[in-house]
Amino acid sequence: MQGKIIKGIAGFYYVYSKGATYECKAKGIFRKNKQKPLVGDDVKFDVLNEEDKIGSIEEILDRHSELIRPAVANVDQALVVFAIKEPDPNLNLLDRFLIVMKQQNVPTVICFNKSDVANDNDFIGYKKAYEEAGYQVLFVSAKEDEGLDEIRAVLKGKITTLAGPSGVGKSSLMNKLNPSANMDTGEISRKIMRGKHTTRHSELIPISDDTYLMDTPGFSNIYIDNIEAEELKDYYSEFEKFEPYCKFAGCNHIGEKECGVRDAVADGELSSNRYDNYKMFFEEIKDRRKY
Repeated sequence: MQGKIIKGIAGFYYVYSKGATYECKAKGIFRKNKQKPLVGDDVKFDVLNEEDKIGSIEEILDRHSELIRPAVANVDQALVVFAIKEPDPNLNLLDRFLIVMKQQNVPTVICFNKSDVANDNDFIGYKKAYEEAGYQVLFVSAKEDEGLDEIRAVLKGKITTLAGPSGVGKSSLMNKLNPSANMDTGEISRKIMRGKHTTRHSELIPISDDTYLMDTPGFSNIYIDNIEAEELKDYYSEFEKFEPYCKFAGCNHIGEKECGVRDAVADGELSSNRYDNYKMFFEEIKDRRKY
């Protein structure tokens, strides 16, 4: 039979096929060939016990994509979720995530949850900053069922990795999109306004026959690596239209004179938050190169 790995825990792989889920082990040949099945893999498997839904993975079919972080296969896009309020979004963390996804050639849609507690200035500022950077930006409220149809349209026919910090409502959103997921929504700590980590492993949740959501563990930090400081500007597409006004070719937009990007930030044409994060990442990468 053929199916898709929707979850992997402690050496067991749960393969979804024709409306049923089979608990499978992978053949030893994969370990010998240093090939590891990943959540999202399409596989061929033998059914060893139909009644108990037990099987054995025989073949991993070709992957059209493979993410390193999280380690998943065949993802078409990422949906990164942050709360727009309670807690305020960590834009530094968001920008790190966008860079890492761009490194892996994964298109990303940004979703701000809890729109029911936000004001117009929040919407305008975030929408302008990230749409200028080339990203689709959604505002939703899982609590009030607002914006869910727009998310369903974005997800349709694709495998989407759902990512974001803990406590921003990812599990609540998942439950609204597919109530049968029955995920633990966790609790927000009133003292520190952060969520408990309710997702411990990557898991693929069927939304419809051709649509899957990959829920991944919440993250609190992301490390940018395998990139040179001088390459970082290429990950900020909104800089491009202002770079012709830079005096020097190859301007890094940090301390050079007559910099079109810095002028655009000063004039309010580019997000100062995005630019401040850019400068921070640039220095981080330079400092790391010293060692």
